[in-house]
Amino acid sequence: MSKDEQAVVLIVDDDKNTRDGLQRALQRNYKILTAEHGDQALATLGHQKVDIVLSDVRMPGMDGIALLQRALALNPELIVILLTAYGNVETAVEAMKHGAYDFLMKPVNLDHLDLLVQRALRSRDVECENMELRRQLEDKFGLEQIIGTSDAMRAVFETIHQAAPTQATILIQGESGTGKELVAHAIHQLSTRNRGPFVAVHCAALSASLLESELFGHEKGAFTGATGRREGRFERATGGTLFLDEISEIEKNVQVKLLRVLEERAFERVGGNSTVNVDIRLVAATNKNLKQLVSEDKFRDDLYFRLDVVSITLPPLRARRGDIPLLCNHFLKEFSHANGKQFDGITADAMSALTDYDWPGNVRELRNTIEKMVVLSRGTRLTARDIPQEIRSNSSLLSKSDKNIGIPAETSLADTERLLIVDALKKNNGNRTKAAEALGISRRTLHRKINEYRAAGMEM
Repeated sequence: MSKDEQAVVLIVDDDKNTRDGLQRALQRNYKILTAEHGDQALATLGHQKVDIVLSDVRMPGMDGIALLQRALALNPELIVILLTAYGNVETAVEAMKHGAYDFLMKPVNLDHLDLLVQRALRSRDVECENMELRRQLEDKFGLEQIIGTSDAMRAVFETIHQAAPTQATILIQGESGTGKELVAHAIHQLSTRNRGPFVAVHCAALSASLLESELFGHEKGAFTGATGRREGRFERATGGTLFLDEISEIEKNVQVKLLRVLEERAFERVGGNSTVNVDIRLVAATNKNLKQLVSEDKFRDDLYFRLDVVSITLPPLRARRGDIPLLCNHFLKEFSHANGKQFDGITADAMSALTDYDWPGNVRELRNTIEKMVVLSRGTRLTARDIPQEIRSNSSLLSKSDKNIGIPAETSLADTERLLIVDALKKNNGNRTKAAEALGISRRTLHRKINEYRAAGMEM
């Protein structure tokens, strides 16, 4: 449903006064349809788009519970709220068991009903958006573990989608913790080699001599302790993908041998003379600027050009803050399940603080933080109190020491942020650039936060 399109509410009640009263209360914000009984309501649902059904429980013929079941069979996404003057716990439990969104007693508090309808529609829209997002990620990109809908991540997904089916060597660049190995796995899974092995080597963890043996294998007697022939990672990756992480740490003598493998798909094991031919697809990753290392004569330019056939640059998390809520909810679900805990979600002020933090450790740091919060939280929702102190104190707005504007100690993080923004704008005569500088945030971040608070109906 588009933002400009009115939601359609179907009121079902055999009492005309009730129908008319509910219609008058809701018609300002919604398109209203009415029905006198269950059969008429089902006929309407059969040919008319309806978002919400408000139905009496006790009606002649088909009662509200039966209507609920048949209506949801027609449209599982339909929101059904039941109303009754003869409510009891058993009826309410039965209604909720069959999929009712809520169960209200007559006479209905009309203000409460209006808020309930608004909340139900928002909840449904969020769930529909999440389902559509999951479908798109799974259908288009193959691995739902790569999370993000920002423009920067969409560009990454598009490059993966285009390059994965080819045999091209791929260079993934990005800060530590941005998910380079996840991208390498996605490339492998979406390639024609996905039935073959995915072999990963973390180059920085091995010395030059050990790395050479690990990559290319060795013959018996090649060095002390080489008691037999050993296959290297290139041979083990034949028919699949070899992932070299932190490739910038490879020393130049190993770079020469690696260059030959990329050019000829052949090499000799350490201590051997016979040529070994391999059929591999190479994906390399680095958290450093290889081009700069080439200019500093720390990395071979010919190897760099061989690696940089297709380049994928992963943005740091601070450059795609809009993806943080999606990542938070993904990790919350993951760690709730892993730890046998149940959570209803993350509070707005907690999410605001998490979104505002710069995350120098990127997605890896965010993932570890959510795990810590899940393990240590005692409530049913993650709140600002669950956020580790070092992150709360480094949230760029909340770390401001200028707290002499009269904010009560019990004020939520979200309201504290809003009040600080209002104060900064007043002190700078509405100049957003100067207000952003005073707050220590970018003008873009300030603009985003102002829009968020206004969208929530808060005065700015």
